Amino acid sequence: MLAVLKREFQAYFTGPIGYIFCAIFIFLANLIFYFDNLSYYTSDFTHIFNIMMLYMIILIPLMTMRLWSEEKRQRTDQLLLTAPVSTTGVVLGKFFSALAVFLCALALTLPYPIIVASAGTLATAKVIGNYIAITFAASAYIAISLFFSSLTKSQLIAALFSILALALFFLSNILFNNTTIPWVASIMSFFSMITRYFNFFRGIFSLSDVVYFLSLTGIFLFMTSRVIEKQRWS
Repeated sequence: MLAVLKREFQAYFTGPIGYIFCAIFIFLANLIFYFDNLSYYTSDFTHIFNIMMLYMIILIPLMTMRLWSEEKRQRTDQLLLTAPVSTTGVVLGKFFSALAVFLCALALTLPYPIIVASAGTLATAKVIGNYIAITFAASAYIAISLFFSSLTKSQLIAALFSILALALFFLSNILFNNTTIPWVASIMSFFSMITRYFNFFRGIFSLSDVVYFLSLTGIFLFMTSRVIEKQRWS
């Protein structure tokens, strides 16, 4: 797994993808921080994480779409599948490499709480809760995107289906809020990421919300492993 992780992480930064992702991520974050906090002299910068959750729906699929699709297109996936590494190890290596790139981008936002703390009162619990939530959410986003990348040779198709799936998970309670079928609304609210995220946003650390994000991540990593394992023996 570590060999795959190192290989994929280096691939992000020997090419332009890792730099482009980090640049766009921090550019958008800086814009929100400037207009929400610096312009209005407010010490509550947690709103930025809400916007991050939205633009990550697009950025993460674009970052991860190549992880399996490009391997299939160039037929280098055969080298991975015949290497002395388990399928789970390969999938986890790719997953953690993408998560490491995201954490590099997220680390660039650490000056925000320092700036806020130096000029006002910092809501520490909310800040920590939001950093934890955005990391859990990113893990789920990456796992879902990795799954769709394993299904096709086309990076574009992988990205589009990932974006649609992430939008559905994130906005499901809003999309089905006006449904006349109560049990449908209840189920959609249960699976909605935004419903789970709001507890972290308020500084409330809920074990059920942590389990939700970890379970979603685990389920899609498992399904990716099954897809790759099937391809390995076909």
